[in-house]
Amino acid sequence: MSKRTVTIAAIAALACAAGTYYWAHGLGAFSRVSKAAQPAAASAALATTDKAAPVSAAPSLSKTTELGDRSASADAGTPLRPGEVLEFAADVAKLSNVANLRLQIVERRNFLGTNAWHLQAVAHTENPLRMVFELDDQFDSYSDAVTLSSLQYEMHLNERGQKQESIQRMRTTDAEHAASNATETRVAPGTRDPLGLMQYLRTVDWTKIHEVHGPVYDGHKLYDVSARLDGATQNITVPAGTFAASKIEVRVFDAGVELKDAHFALYLASNASRTPVLLEAVMPFATARVALVKMK
Repeated sequence: MSKRTVTIAAIAALACAAGTYYWAHGLGAFSRVSKAAQPAAASAALATTDKAAPVSAAPSLSKTTELGDRSASADAGTPLRPGEVLEFAADVAKLSNVANLRLQIVERRNFLGTNAWHLQAVAHTENPLRMVFELDDQFDSYSDAVTLSSLQYEMHLNERGQKQESIQRMRTTDAEHAASNATETRVAPGTRDPLGLMQYLRTVDWTKIHEVHGPVYDGHKLYDVSARLDGATQNITVPAGTFAASKIEVRVFDAGVELKDAHFALYLASNASRTPVLLEAVMPFATARVALVKMK
């Protein structure tokens, strides 16, 4: 499998945090963590808007909002709740429960003078896959409490006994500087990381706004992402129960060109929390279903 396909698989994380990232990274690459997968040094890791063209190729619906637009989220009435824990199971092709994922909103706190959410995803492979590819990964995001734009994105990877640590401090001006243990990554204002984007999609009032788009940095590369409402509310059955849910189609663009060999859909429950209940990912090498098992 090509490196590009693995990268595409990683973008599934932006719809359901790190769940599909970790099993796709493991199943697809089936190789050890390499230098090619590590973030560039601060002097070279400047993800700026001129590296990712706008998503003008995406068809417009009745209402489109930039991801960085504060009007697209309502902080006072946010569905996000500190302490929330969502547990998922991933099925790949005909294999059931090959991996599990825990998404947690750890807390709402001050982060470098900014009111922020601490978001976390922890992923593990399950047997029989674990016997050939042991994987235990953790992702942490510190995201602005209102816009969910990324302040710091962390990847703590442990794959087949090989560990990799990446802490990337997002900066939008030259005046900002990262801590000694973090890589400086220059991004445009409003850029989100995968965890922040997934939670942001929960804050959108999809009855009023039918499409949002903007930059997303996945820890390696800057992409443009479009998310839009796809059809009417439908009933979705997962291990956690049956939910009336809205289907959100997620499209990924690299330098203005849509990535055609991967398709993602996120289903958000029509409850007060707009709980993510299901992610479907269709890729050349497999079809995946990441379904909600338990919520706390």
